[in-house]
Amino acid sequence: MNRYIRQSCLPGVGDDGQAKLARAHVLVAGAGGLGSTLLPLLVGAGVGQITVYDPDVVEVHNLHRQTLYRMSDVGQPKVLCAAQHLRALNPDCSVTAVVARLNPETAQSEIASANLVIDAADNFAVSYALSDLCLATAKPLVSASVIGRQGYAGGFCGGTPSLRAVFPDLPPTAGNCSSAGVMGPAVATLGAMQAQMALSILLGHEPSPLGSIMSVDFSNWRTSQFRFDGAPEPEAVCPSIISRAAVGGTDILVDLRRESVPDPQSLSLRSDQRIVFVCASGLRAWRAARIFNDAGHSQVAICAEGE
Repeated sequence: MNRYIRQSCLPGVGDDGQAKLARAHVLVAGAGGLGSTLLPLLVGAGVGQITVYDPDVVEVHNLHRQTLYRMSDVGQPKVLCAAQHLRALNPDCSVTAVVARLNPETAQSEIASANLVIDAADNFAVSYALSDLCLATAKPLVSASVIGRQGYAGGFCGGTPSLRAVFPDLPPTAGNCSSAGVMGPAVATLGAMQAQMALSILLGHEPSPLGSIMSVDFSNWRTSQFRFDGAPEPEAVCPSIISRAAVGGTDILVDLRRESVPDPQSLSLRSDQRIVFVCASGLRAWRAARIFNDAGHSQVAICAEGE
């Protein structure tokens, strides 16, 4: 029996739709909690080529939500273990695993060959960098964020507004899974929503999830959805997001993993100088960059490099 028969018999899929999925190339940033759900669903659905970036190893304290992995995987590069399990699930699919963070320079070349990009990185800097690049190249982006028992999944770019259009700044209470904690089922729900959005975009289903955000709140058992098709893009991209390799000789580098945020008035910057803030996820760097921008320093950038 055809392994896809229960899917291809659906209106809007069929043999033509299944062939579209087989020809598709999806770029995925992150093989953690969100990736543990969305990657098997994409492979199970028959997406022909998937490229996955992740710099981390499998750790015991993540297994409650990263259910793609086993105890025998602990200590091994996460993305290599993911690729092994995904190939075993469906050998029809080509899975390329890259043990590295998807930085802005690498992403630029990877996005060019992809039909769709999925942000599952749990990293603010990666999310906004991917959105900036997808907006510039008109490639669709499916992004999600989950903390505690709530989160959202949305479709951006690809002819609709970007992440910055909807979230031009980070909320003051923003956190990540490492700092704030998270429930496994909430992560799995958002990962499954990302997978469904991705498949719907690849298949051309209407209405499209692009230009739409779906939110779930398992603390109060609420779901919501809204469209943002008409959201205007910010006039200025601030802060810009770069990789360490893009730091120039005239840039002032402030590593917030080792230093505190300097007083904006204490630095005398020339017009050609840029101040670059570095932190693990981009969150502290973003807030520092906004402080400097509000103080009149327009040349600010951030870089996220992990711990």
